[in-house]
Amino acid sequence: MSHRFATADVTRTPTRATMSRRVPRVAYLGALGVLLIAGQAGAQAQEAWQLVQPPQASLVFARDGSMIGELGRELRSSISIATLPKYLPQAFVAVEDHRFYQHDGVDVIGIAGALKDHLTGDGRGASTITQQLVGNMHPDIIDRRDKSPIRKVREQAAAREMERHYTKEQILEAYLNQIPFGHGWHGIEMAARHYFGKGAAQVSLAEAATLAAMPKGPALFDPVKYPDRARDRRNLVLDRMAAEKYITPAQAAAAKREPVITAGNSGMSAPSPYFVDAVRTQAERAGVPVMNGGYRIHTTLDPVLQRAAVTALADGLTRVEEAGGYQHMTYARRVKGRTDYLQGAVVAMDPTTGAVRALVGGRNHAEAPFNRAVDALRQPGSAFKPIVYATAIKDSIPANAIMGDTALAVMLHDSTIYSPSNYDGTFLGPITMREALAKSRNVVAVELGLRVSLDSVVAVAQRLGIDTPIQPFPSTAIGASAVRPLDLVAAYTGFANLGVAVSPRLVVRVEDRQGRTVWQPEPEAPALALDPEVAFIVRDMMRDAVDRGTGGAVRRFVPPEIPVAGKTGTTNDNTDVWFVGMTPDIVAGVWLGFDRPKTITAGVTGGGFAAPIWGEMIGRYYQGRQTTQWTPPGGVIAAEMDRETGLVADAMTLPERRYTEYFLDGTEPLELRPSPWKLFKAGPIVF
Repeated sequence: MSHRFATADVTRTPTRATMSRRVPRVAYLGALGVLLIAGQAGAQAQEAWQLVQPPQASLVFARDGSMIGELGRELRSSISIATLPKYLPQAFVAVEDHRFYQHDGVDVIGIAGALKDHLTGDGRGASTITQQLVGNMHPDIIDRRDKSPIRKVREQAAAREMERHYTKEQILEAYLNQIPFGHGWHGIEMAARHYFGKGAAQVSLAEAATLAAMPKGPALFDPVKYPDRARDRRNLVLDRMAAEKYITPAQAAAAKREPVITAGNSGMSAPSPYFVDAVRTQAERAGVPVMNGGYRIHTTLDPVLQRAAVTALADGLTRVEEAGGYQHMTYARRVKGRTDYLQGAVVAMDPTTGAVRALVGGRNHAEAPFNRAVDALRQPGSAFKPIVYATAIKDSIPANAIMGDTALAVMLHDSTIYSPSNYDGTFLGPITMREALAKSRNVVAVELGLRVSLDSVVAVAQRLGIDTPIQPFPSTAIGASAVRPLDLVAAYTGFANLGVAVSPRLVVRVEDRQGRTVWQPEPEAPALALDPEVAFIVRDMMRDAVDRGTGGAVRRFVPPEIPVAGKTGTTNDNTDVWFVGMTPDIVAGVWLGFDRPKTITAGVTGGGFAAPIWGEMIGRYYQGRQTTQWTPPGGVIAAEMDRETGLVADAMTLPERRYTEYFLDGTEPLELRPSPWKLFKAGPIVF
């Protein structure tokens, strides 16, 4: 029995001595096969040796220079090998083709070794870096999935031809820029940015070895998914680098001690796919073919604020879904293929320049790429009211004017009766205009709109930048005409910057690969939409809406030393909820709703759900930051008033009812107006 086993071993597996005699013969036969097939393969290999510029991506950068996205048919950004630390290309040579600088494109010694290993059952490849490049760069000519001898011969012929036309450095540079690293990322620069959040020129020795470990199997040695597996392969690369004398054993040992740490969010400084989509649209409309790749797009986005917006929106939407009474499909338990879960949008802008600092157009860009922040048309509800109040202040109705929060019946052109009601179903009776805005009383807003004329309200809205159709109907005063979230936030900048209408701006400039600016949007000339005094008074009224009114939830997140003004919005049947507000540095808006409008849940309000999201975002943004305080412009008159009566405070006014009111010149209470007769009350004038 033992004899039969021995015979079987000899028959099936050659001994070491037998193999040493057979390998040269096999190598000779392989070389003969090359000669026989070469004529057939020569014509096809002629084109495969050429180095061509592979497709490039256009890179999108935030205002701090960090990368937030890429655009193009293939995600690659080629770089010069001269910009890389020496150990980065050396790592690839050490593990992929350690005789790279000795062979002519085909490693005959490596082929012999591979054949020898194949005969022992330990198969391995013998493709050089040049051969790999030929296959990766010309897959339509050299299909590396084809295991036939003819493909191998064509590849070898093309590799040798490539080496005759290009230097080793040119070939190695092309290889590093060509190879795939998984997830659709091609080339060393894109791999370094996505896995480590930095350019290839900045990677450490350990990171370089980790990247060099991946070509053998990008999915198998993915450092994000399989850090332990990637570490073991990285350490093998470091050992081979030391064996090739590229690094010292001490350097290899030190690099091995480093943990495998990858960048979050695929190396992007902030998750910004909706913003990047909007940037692409703007650039293409300007005639820049960014999807063809190779451009550098510098934008206005603030990664800190963007991250805060993404996190706050996600957390806030989850709170809504987890609240009692919520009856729709939740995001956490969504059905595959369905996107009819609750959505949201956030826009944040610089009120002085219009630069968009954050933009979130939905909950999951991969599943639902429609950009709700830019393209959705939604009713703003009470978030439209500040425009009505601005029209009233402009029309010389002071903020302390007493209005009637009572039942109102308006006959429309079709002879039907429109009777607005308040959200809580009650009426408060006589109330100051300031208090009506803070408590979001619908009847007062409609009454004001009718009093100053709805055409005037529409005109103010248009001057502030809202270009969607606004109908001069009574219900428009409480936000019945649909607007885009981006436009509504832009309109609020007129209150934040004291009257100047600014347009949203996403792109700073677009450069080509040589750094030449190919497009730089021209800033629009500032246009005064409101008198500074009017804008200031309405903004101050909106401060009350935050500090004492429906937007009070904001103050749970934003420190009291940060000035905040804003307005909530809730539409009929609770289908849309809003909060749009401002600080001295930021104007931002939050919207929640379904793509197909339906009731979110009973009792939902902008103050209850949108305002906390806004507050959480702004609160995070101001951690460790300070800001300025708002001061009134010249031309407004300040007076201490009684909050309940709307009259000038006197000795009988309780401290908690005292507040400072602001007036346009000529609209202040009579007793505050200058009068020559007051001089005589003080006695005769002596010359």
